[in-house]
Amino acid sequence: MSVSLYHTPPEAAAVLAEEIAALKAERNAVILAHNYEYGEIQDLADYVGDSLGMAQYAARSEAPVLVVCGVHFMAETSAILSPEKIVLIPDPEAGCSLAASINADQLRAWKAEHPGAVVVSYVNTTAEVKAESDYCCTSGNAERVIRAIPEDKTILFLPDMFLGSYLRQQTGRNIEIWAGECHVHAAIRPAMVERQRAALPGADFLIHPECGCVSSTMHYLATGALNPEGTHILSTEGMIRHAAASPAQQFVVATEIGVLHRMRKANPSKEFVPIDESISCKYMKMITLEKVRNSLRDLTHRVTVEPTLAARARTAIERMVAL
Repeated sequence: MSVSLYHTPPEAAAVLAEEIAALKAERNAVILAHNYEYGEIQDLADYVGDSLGMAQYAARSEAPVLVVCGVHFMAETSAILSPEKIVLIPDPEAGCSLAASINADQLRAWKAEHPGAVVVSYVNTTAEVKAESDYCCTSGNAERVIRAIPEDKTILFLPDMFLGSYLRQQTGRNIEIWAGECHVHAAIRPAMVERQRAALPGADFLIHPECGCVSSTMHYLATGALNPEGTHILSTEGMIRHAAASPAQQFVVATEIGVLHRMRKANPSKEFVPIDESISCKYMKMITLEKVRNSLRDLTHRVTVEPTLAARARTAIERMVAL
């Protein structure tokens, strides 16, 4: 694989990691990193995981300072759950194309078209959208959230149309779906799966339900065109658990390439291949060691959420955490 999962040259990374460790001790801070961050960011973090895991860790932590190495909505979620803490994001421009695909005004208008519907928002949304939602979810617990809602209810699912389509097919529920997408996952097309399946027929295929190939993958599985024993539609954390437990030695991973670092680190004897080397989130990769150092040193880029808005959003987030 030619694409690097690192950003900073090793010698410079070592120096910056030492500075960050000293500042972290001085500030009594913890560092949370998403699975899609650069390898050197994951290596120095106190916690590495998905959005739900990051939110849970932030809520449990007694540290007064949280450095969220991820995108902006993740820092917002930590600020909502831990309003008494200083929540920092190393680069405030680290946004999310999926979260940007719907705003609170659009959601209110959609709700008005479907009175009585239950709103389920994927965690990749702004605090304003969460405040208009009944539930939040991640890809890991989305199906549990849907199944927890009374069967006679119409569900408005937003903003990821691929995850929404997957959930509708899996549960058979009456789900209206917002036409949003993550620009990274949407770029994973059926042709990529077919190309890698032909090249690596013996590999396990791990596919994220956000991906643009998920609907066709489900069709191929149903018709027998893909081997169901070797194809798995899983959340990011599900992929990591599967890779550790599976006897397979080779895996093709259809999600953002940053997760390969954690998989390789946990399973050094196994081979992990990206579905395509281009599947990288430019927003996640805006977080660098230098920016983490600067944020801790200067306590810059603090993320806060207005208390009334945070209280409304917290209900949906707490339901997500509970499930």
